[in-house]
Amino acid sequence: MIQSLLIANRGEIACRIIRTARRLGIRTVAVYSDADAKALHVREADEAVHIGPSPARESYLIGDRIIAAAQATGAEAIHPGYGFLSENAAFAQAVIDAGLIWVGPNPSSITAMGLKDAAKTLMADAGVPVTPGYLGEDQSAERLQSEADAIGYPVLIKAVAGGGGKGMRRVEAAADFADALLSCQREAASSFGNDQVLIEKYILSPRHIEVQVFGDSHGQVVHLFERDCSLQRRHQKVIEEAPAPGMDAATREAICGAAVRAAQAVDYVGAGTIEFIADASEGLRADRIWFMEMNTRLQVEHPVTEEITGVDLVEWQLRVASGEKLPKKQEELSINGHAIEARLYAEDPAKGFLPSPGKIDRLLFDNRARVETGVEEGDTVSSFYDPMIAKVICHGEDREEARGGLIRWLDSSFVGSLHTNKPFLHACLSMADFAEGRLDTGLIERQGEALTRIDGPSDRVLAAAGERFRRDWLARSDRDDRSFRDGLFGFRLNGQSKTKVDLFVDSRHVVVEAQSDDLRTGLCSDMERDGTIIVTEAGQSWFFSQTPPVKAGGGAASDGAILSPMPGRIIAVGVAQGDKVAKGQKLVTLEAMKMEHSLTAPFDGVVVELDASEGGQVSEGALLVLVEREEG
Repeated sequence: MIQSLLIANRGEIACRIIRTARRLGIRTVAVYSDADAKALHVREADEAVHIGPSPARESYLIGDRIIAAAQATGAEAIHPGYGFLSENAAFAQAVIDAGLIWVGPNPSSITAMGLKDAAKTLMADAGVPVTPGYLGEDQSAERLQSEADAIGYPVLIKAVAGGGGKGMRRVEAAADFADALLSCQREAASSFGNDQVLIEKYILSPRHIEVQVFGDSHGQVVHLFERDCSLQRRHQKVIEEAPAPGMDAATREAICGAAVRAAQAVDYVGAGTIEFIADASEGLRADRIWFMEMNTRLQVEHPVTEEITGVDLVEWQLRVASGEKLPKKQEELSINGHAIEARLYAEDPAKGFLPSPGKIDRLLFDNRARVETGVEEGDTVSSFYDPMIAKVICHGEDREEARGGLIRWLDSSFVGSLHTNKPFLHACLSMADFAEGRLDTGLIERQGEALTRIDGPSDRVLAAAGERFRRDWLARSDRDDRSFRDGLFGFRLNGQSKTKVDLFVDSRHVVVEAQSDDLRTGLCSDMERDGTIIVTEAGQSWFFSQTPPVKAGGGAASDGAILSPMPGRIIAVGVAQGDKVAKGQKLVTLEAMKMEHSLTAPFDGVVVELDASEGGQVSEGALLVLVEREEG
């Protein structure tokens, strides 16, 4: 067994690997950038090595520095986690050439499955069903357009070297193809250094089904059943679960068998995932499920598989990398219950899911769920990386028990003062279609603002805040209700008792009734040591202060001011000073936190000021474009 391990990653996955390594008695080495000097994974590892500045391309993506850190600390092996260099065949080979153990598949397997076009050809030859599409070498815009026209719209443009939902564009009509192609190629070149694309037929009622596979160096390959990752936004997974709802035994046998054949076709060793797309218009059927791609690494959603199988996949990775046989044979693996995972992000769904980096002032995680995180209270969510705060996993005897447990977790946990997608996750889990297993990858998009709209604290929330104020006042003073009323408002002979309390929430004043416990709002509430009252409804946490907020000086810019929502880099400027623009027209494209963000005109008008240039770095709140409303 490996005795010392360097983890070439950060955040929650680094902490997850450290936990298993510690249980196995393996010494761990963390690496960190400037931004992560005080990160949780650095604090938890036995040793840590600084590898460069904050941007990933200057630290976590420089393989030579990571290998040098392993050699300098005496680490025997390198675990890449997911993302960063985890599917980089050249890095895997460099690790092996340096005399270290690579905790992952053979570089040849990564290469074989890394390019989507070549992988599809390989899978078709192995008897694995693939979706209709164009995989050709001719990457001219004219050829790609003609192939898309021939396939029939809608189509999906995908970067051949892509992953993680990046480098993908859905195109509904021929007139939209050219713009979508350019955007996809630009993002692919920036994220993967390769702007080649393939085109697939877009399935109108698609389900995203994937199968966890595992191979060892002794020729054995097994599957650990399927996961459903159909609930997605912009091609990125939001909720994952195992097993897939509506999957019958015959279809499961067919899809899992195809996944094993796919892994065997590339002599696969280690943890991998075979991703399929299913046409679920008539339910899950084996003849309507096609291969999409293989991820040659551990997946973000691997905990749901662990929960239903009782297997520690990281332990299996370490044992297989050490040359051991798989701990279990196929017939020894079975499904136990149901598990659902939600990804908690520092982002603001009400503002187009803009990332919300910053310090975590308050954090409380309910302990009735499995939580994988890389942060603690007082830590900072950096603007340099993916804004994930945690993955939350609930297991139950059946799907409804797991779903209900996750909803309760969202109602009884909070993160502040960052914006999070917690209420969005709650809304997704509460959808009737989700509850009844009517899933497809377009479900979130069809729901639209219904999943992100927050109208303000409801009457129940205000009542719960008042109730919490009263309970804590009584607990501190050890008095009765009459003392509570008199203590707050003064005793008035023969006067009617008053129980109104002045509080402040979202920078505005509210008056709440501090009623008795008989009100029973049923909402989770808490009070911090500084007197802040926290009430959660439908996943949204409201923070009530007993003192008015301090007002910042300075006036707001006009409503035509386009400000940078976060630190980032300008990658495209679509207007010039003096241009007339229409409402919704794209003005500037900002790259931040590994995503592209389009900033658009708020109304018809004229660009009277432009302070954005392609390639320029901008800070949060910087004025990029000023649009003056067109008269008349």
